[in-house]
Amino acid sequence: MSNAVALAAGVLPATSLVVGGAALLPTRSRLSGCLAATSGALVLAALGAWATGSDNFAVATFTVALLLPLALSVLVYPTVRRGHAADYCALVLVLAAGAIGSVFFGDGAVVGAMALALALGLLAHLWWRFENSDEDDRLAVLWLSLSVVTGAIVFGHAAFLTTEAAAGVIAAVVFATVGPVMAIGVRCPRIVDVRALIVTVVVLVVVVIVYISLFVGAVATLDMLGQHDPSIGVLALIGALAAASFQPLRVMLRGVVDEMLFGDRPDPLDAAARVVGRVGDDPVLALRAIREALVLPYASLSAEGVELASSGTAVTHVRRLTLQLGDDEVGEIVVGLRPGDLTLSAGDERVLRIVAPLLAQTLRARKLAGDLQTSRGQAIAAIEEERRRLRRDLHDGLGPTLSGIAFTADAARNTLRRQPESADELLRGLRAEAVTAVGEIRRLVYDMRPPALDELGLVPALRQRAAAMRTEDGRAMRVAVEAPEALPELPAAVETAAYRIATEALTNAARHSGSDEADLRIGVDAGSLSVAIRDGGRNGRAWTPGVGVSSMRERAAEVGGTLTVSQGDGGSRVEALLPLA
Repeated sequence: MSNAVALAAGVLPATSLVVGGAALLPTRSRLSGCLAATSGALVLAALGAWATGSDNFAVATFTVALLLPLALSVLVYPTVRRGHAADYCALVLVLAAGAIGSVFFGDGAVVGAMALALALGLLAHLWWRFENSDEDDRLAVLWLSLSVVTGAIVFGHAAFLTTEAAAGVIAAVVFATVGPVMAIGVRCPRIVDVRALIVTVVVLVVVVIVYISLFVGAVATLDMLGQHDPSIGVLALIGALAAASFQPLRVMLRGVVDEMLFGDRPDPLDAAARVVGRVGDDPVLALRAIREALVLPYASLSAEGVELASSGTAVTHVRRLTLQLGDDEVGEIVVGLRPGDLTLSAGDERVLRIVAPLLAQTLRARKLAGDLQTSRGQAIAAIEEERRRLRRDLHDGLGPTLSGIAFTADAARNTLRRQPESADELLRGLRAEAVTAVGEIRRLVYDMRPPALDELGLVPALRQRAAAMRTEDGRAMRVAVEAPEALPELPAAVETAAYRIATEALTNAARHSGSDEADLRIGVDAGSLSVAIRDGGRNGRAWTPGVGVSSMRERAAEVGGTLTVSQGDGGSRVEALLPLA
């Protein structure tokens, strides 16, 4: 190799270290970048000294650049963490090897031994750091490992297949990727799947080695058989037979290498089939099926930030996938990554996306079941409250009235013959108490179900009720009622709820809107009864929902409906949607 070629071969990786280190300075890896740039600058200085004839200075500078700054740059890449025993051991190794190599820079054997010790120590530290870092740091370590390992493999093949000079040039070109790759690993580590790149490189190297071995072995066999100088046709045939094994071997090795480096990967279709067959109403069983099928350490389901179920042992590195039904987000599934993984493989992602709708249905079913249980509890509570109110009204209101009637009747009997006038007065009082009792009974009946609904129907009963509405200052409330000419037969509970909601909304409008106008619209559409009330709202005061609105919401919920309340410049609007089935 000429001096000019050697100089150019050395300038390329040194410049890449300077450029890559400079790119790291604005990032969290500024220390590593500073050390890498320093190493590149020292190499350039060594090359400059060598070009001017200062060989001893060049060798010393080159040795220091490779053994100290570059090694320290790799040691603290991508970030400096809290010290661990492994970090301290690696630091001691770097400093010791750098010091020994710098002192004995003239002894090639010593420098070579120190460089080998450094390389092995740094590779071991990179592996340890990969296993004990967060996802971002692991990506950066993988990128650096890809460059270093690829460079070492390419240099080894070049040294075996080419001349020493050519191998040196190839090594310089390959190791020129170290600086840029360090920057990529920190600034944009997800630009491509680095794990797939590593698997591809390793597979390609193994296949090439096998290919060369087959070719060399075939030629050696021919030589043993006496064919010392095989013809070009024979060599071409051997090459063709060896090349035919390239693609099958690459496909077979890809799965093997991927499993060796990053763990077992189940077949996506088989995993999806197993998971789908075991997803049911119990989310814990579903998560367990996912973990077993995909060989994952952890999985959990959550909704609205609350974890609903989990399986396995929680890990630091996870992948989250949103669960949706249509446009509604119903929750998310969180899966823990296997040791050595940076993210889920494409096959694992497909499995999760296949089972995601089923998991979403499971979450929706649990939510609906919870809502049903809550609604049932509210309905039972409302029924018990209604019973308590009836008991109280009967005991404290109608009970004393009827008892009074009985006592008055006894008194009238006792005085009927001796004091007819007193008996007559008692009978008048008895009639008044009976009228009061009848009124109390009517009030109780009305509270349970307005009699007007049975006598007139929903729309006429509401018209009658609206006609009696008055504002706070005594003005008659003008209510425009719009409804179909004939409503279908309504369930009793829906009819009562619609009547109560409408009358409560109209009462609120009369009391609080400041307007004497309101609109009431009733309609039937898609199996639901809609009740909408809008008032004029001209008082300009802030409107705050109170007990009346809560009561309307409860009545709508009791029959499985919904109620919305809104306020704008044109007044307030209450709209209830009540299912008929």
